[in-house]
Amino acid sequence: MSTKPYLIDTNILIEAKNRYYAFAICPGFWDALVQHDSQSTIQSIDRVKQEINKHKKDDNLKSWVNKSIPDTFFKSTKDDEVLKWYDEIINWVQTNKQFKPQAVAEFIQDECDPWLIAYAKAKNCIIIGNEVYRPEAKARVPVPNVCHQFDVKCEELFKILEVLGTQFVLK
Repeated sequence: MSTKPYLIDTNILIEAKNRYYAFAICPGFWDALVQHDSQSTIQSIDRVKQEINKHKKDDNLKSWVNKSIPDTFFKSTKDDEVLKWYDEIINWVQTNKQFKPQAVAEFIQDECDPWLIAYAKAKNCIIIGNEVYRPEAKARVPVPNVCHQFDVKCEELFKILEVLGTQFVLK
């Protein structure tokens, strides 16, 4: 098991809520995140919480983010080291000729992804996300591509749950 904390991306929470770990069928997933937060193994950043709260629709995920998970889960990106890495990441994406201008603009305007990578780099975390490394990508800037450039490890959720020994048992 890694001694580095895992940093969960917004897309993991949204996908879990909408599909395989819906609150009504797998409350254990959400309880496990609270438990892993208490052990400092899985966490996220303030901008993930902001991104979820930005949606007007009041749903289970928004309620969970604001009422069920402790504030300690969402780490602050207001940190000089995080800001330093954020600037370096944005600069690298802007100067990388591989990506189309629209892809660069979308990545820079993203309110979460560059910050998630910057926080992971600054605080030595592993990102949990759904995307895969695509060295040929041009129309989009995948998070794993930026992570690869900055030596930040990315893993997928199911692997991390297994590594952490997380089990969902039928009552």
